[in-house]
Amino acid sequence: MNPDAERKRWEEEVLEPLISKYPERQKEFLTTSQIPLPRVGIPVPINYMEQLGFPGEYPFTRGVQPTMYRGRLWTMRQYAGYASAEESNQRYRYLLQQGQTGLSVAFDLATQIGYDADDPMSMGEVGKVGVSISSLRDMELLFDEIPLDKVSTSMTINAPASILLAMYIAVARRQGVDEKWLRGTIQNDVLKEYVARGTYIFPPVPSMRLITDVFKYCEESVPRWNTISISGYHIREAGSTAVQEVAFTLSDAIAYAQAAIDSGLKVDNFASQLSFFFAAQNNFLEEVAKFRAARRLWAQIMRNRFNAKDPKSWMLRFHTQTGGSTLTAQQPENNVVRVAIQAMAAVMGGTQSLHTNSMDEALWLPTEKSVRVALRTQQIIGLESGVADTIDPLAGSYVIEHLTDEICNRAMEYIKRIDDMGGALVAIEKGYMQSEIQESAYRYQRSIEEKQQAVVGVNVFQVDEKMELEALRVDPTIEENQRARLKILREQRDNQRANELLGQLETTARSNENLMPLFITCVENALTLGEICGVLRQVWGEYQPPVWI
Repeated sequence: MNPDAERKRWEEEVLEPLISKYPERQKEFLTTSQIPLPRVGIPVPINYMEQLGFPGEYPFTRGVQPTMYRGRLWTMRQYAGYASAEESNQRYRYLLQQGQTGLSVAFDLATQIGYDADDPMSMGEVGKVGVSISSLRDMELLFDEIPLDKVSTSMTINAPASILLAMYIAVARRQGVDEKWLRGTIQNDVLKEYVARGTYIFPPVPSMRLITDVFKYCEESVPRWNTISISGYHIREAGSTAVQEVAFTLSDAIAYAQAAIDSGLKVDNFASQLSFFFAAQNNFLEEVAKFRAARRLWAQIMRNRFNAKDPKSWMLRFHTQTGGSTLTAQQPENNVVRVAIQAMAAVMGGTQSLHTNSMDEALWLPTEKSVRVALRTQQIIGLESGVADTIDPLAGSYVIEHLTDEICNRAMEYIKRIDDMGGALVAIEKGYMQSEIQESAYRYQRSIEEKQQAVVGVNVFQVDEKMELEALRVDPTIEENQRARLKILREQRDNQRANELLGQLETTARSNENLMPLFITCVENALTLGEICGVLRQVWGEYQPPVWI
């Protein structure tokens, strides 16, 4: 029997007469990437196993581990950090006591762009959207009584990522921990900063140099560390579609891999330390398919384009965060449901670690209670829902496989277009990625305003309500205390040695020598983040985004 002919017969004879009774459901249903959804599942071709493979085997569509969550659950890594290092340390220890299995550090804006807490540029921002870290002393307080050989730590830091990693390594040494046992990730993805987020410091060429310096240092000295987390999350949060998220993230990854190879590294020596970071949003089926498509495409790119031989080099391992931009200030308790759906999509898509947003994040810094509910969401999915009890439970679903193929094909069209331009750096300089994201964001916002896309509590089912949730706010004295701490640090350190190191740093920045060992020496001698970045700013300058007309 011909499956296509049988499906057509069923649609004409059975489906059409029934569905005509519901004119309001006659519209064409599209995913966020404008992929039409078939009204009924399309039969899977007989040769599909050749394309799907098995979990833990090329092309890894079904997951990077043969056992997936039957072996162990994903790492539950709640993103947190605010105010002072001491307060953030208390939150981390609280989360670990509640069953969190990995740490994820949020830094304040001043830290993200390389300024100390006492710099005039930092005024009013210290501790506001993350923890303030200016010196090794701050980093020691952040991880006080947290043994770094026992936890996996992710740090969402980009332009100054190498310096924050140097501080982390220095803390480990002071704890007596050999850096070869450190596990975790630095985001270290500056290309997406130029595209979607904006916390860049240096121009692209020296920024790429810092990234490859980290690759080289960690290959030799911190082999269990993920040297970069190539981030589609912020691209998606800026308004991209799911297809664009995959395409632009993998294009950035291609640029990083090529830069590492051009610097003299062999692909199989660094590729297994690359990791990725994606968003999970509300369109459940598309999100599941997106993760599967990204794995398949990266495996093909690493094996066919870069000639990687080690299967570990082909694996796309990724962290997921539920979509912050999908949270609503209106009826914030509805966000618990949104986050649960998104988290389930990440799990069904095979994530290696997961952060679930808190229901009140659209209003203020999340309270302990809302953070606990977010963590419990992951624990309930892992321990009560049953979806972790089988490997790749949606494999073979007609719609999932159809969407996976469509996302692969559409993402590859973008990647080829970017290749034809000269790669991700050129595409960014031309404003191509930025323009595509802006257009998608505009189209989505119009769909909400015109009520083509329903957002419960915002444009449908609204209610008048008074906010009664307890807000967590940053104490304004945090900034004063950070300034005072830095004053004491500069008075008590060996300033002759500090000045010698600043001079050495300038010389090394003008050379091709790896900067990571010197960064570690600098922070161990009480040089601050802002002082180190200040020297690099003098040598390399600051990135100025082009003006597009």
